[in-house]
Amino acid sequence: MNTIKPVSPEETVKEGTNINLTCTYDGAINNIQWYRQYQRSRPEFLLYITEYGLIHPTDSDFPAYIDKDKKSVDLQISSAAVTDSAVYYCALQPTVTGNTKTLYKNH
Repeated sequence: MNTIKPVSPEETVKEGTNINLTCTYDGAINNIQWYRQYQRSRPEFLLYITEYGLIHPTDSDFPAYIDKDKKSVDLQISSAAVTDSAVYYCALQPTVTGNTKTLYKNH
């Protein structure tokens, strides 16, 4: 079973300082996605990072790092501003395992 969870559920940071938002995961993964949600808004996709450290989109405003030995992933916010105040979500895309039979066949 694949799980992912934040290391700290809430972070308080002074304006202008850097912060890492960290999630830990287990299981085999394809990638981990990061989303940001402002109050009264829908979540917005920020980036995803593969287990090998490849980030998409490559021109993301947010650096991200993954440590596959510790099974942790960081999203870095540089020079935090009031506008960075939001809920950040890490989400896991597990590798496909198990039943690989064709689900639908055209007759």
